[in-house]
Amino acid sequence: MGCFFSKRRKAEKESRPENEEEQPKQYSWDQREKVDPKDYMFSGLKDETVGRLPGKVAGQQFLIQDCENCNIYIFDHSATITIDDCTNCIIFLGPVKGSVFFRNCRDCKCTLACQQFRVRDCRKLEVFLCCATQPIIESSTNIKFACFQWYYPELAFQFKDAGLSIFNNTWSNIHDFTPVSGELNWSLLPEDAAVQDYVPVPTTEELKAVRVSTEANRSIVPISRGQRQKSSDESCLVVLFAGDYTIANARKLIDEMVGKGFFLVQTKEVSMKAEDAQRVFQEKAPDFLPLLNKGPVIALEFNGDGAVEACQLIVNETFNGTKMFVSESKETASGDVDNFYNFADIQMGI
Repeated sequence: MGCFFSKRRKAEKESRPENEEEQPKQYSWDQREKVDPKDYMFSGLKDETVGRLPGKVAGQQFLIQDCENCNIYIFDHSATITIDDCTNCIIFLGPVKGSVFFRNCRDCKCTLACQQFRVRDCRKLEVFLCCATQPIIESSTNIKFACFQWYYPELAFQFKDAGLSIFNNTWSNIHDFTPVSGELNWSLLPEDAAVQDYVPVPTTEELKAVRVSTEANRSIVPISRGQRQKSSDESCLVVLFAGDYTIANARKLIDEMVGKGFFLVQTKEVSMKAEDAQRVFQEKAPDFLPLLNKGPVIALEFNGDGAVEACQLIVNETFNGTKMFVSESKETASGDVDNFYNFADIQMGI
């Protein structure tokens, strides 16, 4: 007794003209676009300016190795990027979903955004960084950091494609796996360091097509002070809840506060549960519990004498009708900041 499918295949074969050859079967994986590793690599270059335009990497892995005196710009999101044995290079990397790993590099200036950042066996790197987790250096010296500062029209969408939040940036919270007693293998660049002086906008005709701005007030990632010494004992915590205009409202509030002379210390985007809200918002928690189901919250810490009063005034005048948590007083603000960021760091494994 034969199988129905075997009979059907036999009938199909007998009905085919004698001169017609049987075509090989086509499977979905056969129809995928072939990836040439050479399209995702810069290797052995010297004294060149090279790059990839938006849409040309599209989430693939990328490798940069054995380059000298080169300007390299990756204007797209990628999976992971490894930079090996590069000397005296300028490097820009668009959002990286996974890790960026520098090995055996020296005298390089970089701007990049990633989930994980690692440096091993390197010396004299200057990095404008956005990193969702704690940056790590190992067996390296003279590594200097500043906050990511860059803009081009496609960059916000690339952050989303890479699964990164512009508000989760631990750029200054460095962990040194190999500390040396009495020495510091890393430091922060001067607060007034301008990214354009380290990683200039490309000048080749092809790469000039990307409309880059290095102006601080246009940076996709909010420029924060991180772990620099605070200028005042007074900080203020603001928490914005998920909605259609949350990111725009956060940016507007940052612009207003910075414009009045206050400093943005740190930012965070994280999901909260009811028990988290009880710990952070305490007696005000019931007012905010219904808002937690809408999505992650965005938290901002501002610093400067009078920060609490100024923040309350701006929120009431500019965002009237939008529910936000704002520290009530100078006396409670410090506890608000500590409670929120301790919870957020634990949840994010920092």
